Amino acid sequence: MSEQKQPDQSRRDFLTKGATAAAGLSIAPGVLLFGAVNARPADQAVTDQVRWGMLVDTNKCANGCDACVTACKKENGWGEQSGDESHSNELQKSQWIRKVELRHKQTGFAHSLPMMCQHCEHPPCADVCPTGASFKRADGIVLVDKHICIGCRFCMMACPYKARSFVHEELTHQRPNAPRGKGTVEACTMCVGRVDAGLRPACVESCPSQAILFGDLKDPNSEISKTVAKYASTAIRPDLGLNPGVRYQGI
Repeated sequence: MSEQKQPDQSRRDFLTKGATAAAGLSIAPGVLLFGAVNARPADQAVTDQVRWGMLVDTNKCANGCDACVTACKKENGWGEQSGDESHSNELQKSQWIRKVELRHKQTGFAHSLPMMCQHCEHPPCADVCPTGASFKRADGIVLVDKHICIGCRFCMMACPYKARSFVHEELTHQRPNAPRGKGTVEACTMCVGRVDAGLRPACVESCPSQAILFGDLKDPNSEISKTVAKYASTAIRPDLGLNPGVRYQGI
């Protein structure tokens, strides 16, 4: 599957300057929005020699456990962890990661697993974005550049995993590492700031059963690559050919 070309500069300038104002983008005082692609130091450029990914062992993922969700909220400041995030409608709540249950219709056997942005190799969210705000870094992490997101929500409709949220309300007291703004779309960033600092994502660190592995899928010596090579795993909706960076065992 070939990657879609980015819009030409004149079209991007028009959409960025004109439509952003209409989208009602509102950023909290003191919070600077920046392209996460620049989060790494200049002398440590992002490279396609790395493909960051996660492997979730659903056999270890306990029903009723939401440690990964709580850790993501705390790290990135969404949901009740933001302290002042309110919504006029419950359906408008942000959800960077959620626990879902898959149940076999015939046997009734159920799996509990975390669902977040799958960080696809061929992200449909980036394909449909008219401004290039949705993009994939060279190392496989899919992000949203809040500077040029116009809130059209095409990416939300294109995502087969329902992994993106739209910010409907005013926000304050945000995390400097995860700036958010009214009128923009947001999703799991794989804790890109932590990754660029050489740390693991918060959901991985917090899992009490160590059900989530994180690492470089291109490194044959990494734990995640060795595990994928040794045990069967699959992607959610592999038929779509998106080659997600998040894989699952036991489903």
